[in-house]
Amino acid sequence: MTEVTVRAPATVSNVVVGFDCLGFALELPFDEVTVRIIDESRVRIIHHDDFDLPTEPEQNVAGVALSALIKTAELTHGFEVEITKNIMPGSGVGSSSASSCGAVFAANQLIGDRFTKHDLTELAMLGEQLASGSRHADNAAPCIYGGFVLVRSTDPLDITEIEHPPLWATVIHPQIEVKTSESRAILPSQVPLKDAVRNWSNLAAFVTALSSGDYDLMARSMEDFIVEPVRQTLIPKYEEVKAACLEAGAIGGGISGSGPSMFMLSDNINTADEVADAMESVFSNSEIERNVYVSAISRDGVTIM
Repeated sequence: MTEVTVRAPATVSNVVVGFDCLGFALELPFDEVTVRIIDESRVRIIHHDDFDLPTEPEQNVAGVALSALIKTAELTHGFEVEITKNIMPGSGVGSSSASSCGAVFAANQLIGDRFTKHDLTELAMLGEQLASGSRHADNAAPCIYGGFVLVRSTDPLDITEIEHPPLWATVIHPQIEVKTSESRAILPSQVPLKDAVRNWSNLAAFVTALSSGDYDLMARSMEDFIVEPVRQTLIPKYEEVKAACLEAGAIGGGISGSGPSMFMLSDNINTADEVADAMESVFSNSEIERNVYVSAISRDGVTIM
């Protein structure tokens, strides 16, 4: 096999209470990534989109991750990677991780599956560091593993997969860009101890709710006192959307990643569709273009097409 095409899913990170440590994979949207072996020991990048992303390997998230894979595996050949991006950069649903994860996963298939999921996440995190200036794994890990994951540590990398009950995510992406590096820059460098306690209590309760299938506890736990109050100022109609979605029956939700996308969780597809209608109704008189997705939580991460 000298060529393989994969689908790399969008992901929701932070999940309200799990800043930089909690994330899950979506079924929609996803990027298509094709990787083929080339004789030269380098990376060539082709983009099929209008996002004007760099094609120089050292400036491209997939290029950085693939270059590291070539070096780590001591390969004498290189790769050409062709990316069809359906996940808009700066959307808050793991666009950069989809590119880097898709690239290293596909390349790994071509070299005999030498790397574990843990290894591939490590490689993909190099792309995340390039994109955001931070070495985080809460998008890369769910993109590789699928489902819900908790990143206990990034140094050393320690990933735990979390069992969860049936869940559907409704995501709205206002068509504005919020760069991860900029949204991180506005975060407070210090927080009151009482807010920290409330947040880590909610994180523990949320993970417990996922594992036990307790939707009521899940709803009570999805409240953030540190990141959301700051970042919601970057997102138009944030409070209106959240209130309308809860009124429509959503369990809870908040900012997806660094924004501007918002997500809400529901325990059935019908409610998730009603939440989508609620999101659209808030923006009905707005000139802001948006995409709305209704997706089950994907049990799979990157998969071969």
